[in-house]
Amino acid sequence: MGRIEETFSRLRLKGEKALIPFITAGDPDLEKTEAIIHALVEAGADLIELGVPFSDPMADGPTIQAASERALAAGVNLGAILDTVSSVRKHTNIPIVLMGYYNPIFRYGVERFAADASKAGVDGVLLVDLPPEEAEEMRDYLTRYGMRYITLLAPTTPPERMARLASEGEGFLYYVSMTGVTGAQKVDASAIEGEVRSLKEHGTVPVAVGFGISSAEDAAAVSSFADAVVVGSALVKVVEAYGASPELLPQVKSFVTSLKQGIRGSK
Repeated sequence: MGRIEETFSRLRLKGEKALIPFITAGDPDLEKTEAIIHALVEAGADLIELGVPFSDPMADGPTIQAASERALAAGVNLGAILDTVSSVRKHTNIPIVLMGYYNPIFRYGVERFAADASKAGVDGVLLVDLPPEEAEEMRDYLTRYGMRYITLLAPTTPPERMARLASEGEGFLYYVSMTGVTGAQKVDASAIEGEVRSLKEHGTVPVAVGFGISSAEDAAAVSSFADAVVVGSALVKVVEAYGASPELLPQVKSFVTSLKQGIRGSK
């Protein structure tokens, strides 16, 4: 059992749901990224999604696109991100999932990436632009090195395909709450509850919901039926606003603490 499974198992025994914050690696720089991760852990995060910056982030809205641009302008690359994860691992066992696009991994070398990511302490990978049907090589290497390939599902996924992908899921399933890019709209929990409950029936792994969750109230509403809540753009906005300020870590901790309290309050 890996760190992802252990975390969800522990939360399930306590009757709790997971909070999964997303930040872009290298925004504003990798040293602060490491500090932010530790702040997230202290604030109650259960897993971390670490975004790998990419020059053409087609699924991301303006907030995360801008974060990627800032990180790339600072010279951040995949190797440096793995070094950061390795450094983080000296202090915490929180599960870390790299989220991004296939091109940086393809350029790095798929097998080399899997070996280096595993050694660094990465637990899973979620690739927005690599369909499951084309992910066999990626998945095989991740499995060989003890990591999980996280499947992304959306409201537009046909029911039969959704049921099949749910049954094949590893680590957890990431359900996108709406069509469009990140940070573009506010989640409507009532509109997706039935789909998420159906996914949980077909799958054998927890279901996380992301996109459009920006407040403790949103987190509470979604966690009432999902196993985990992913918060990205709203947190990246906090990093953008306070990146050059000594208030960065206190503001991150305050925001994430409020999200975790919302989730706990939904029990």
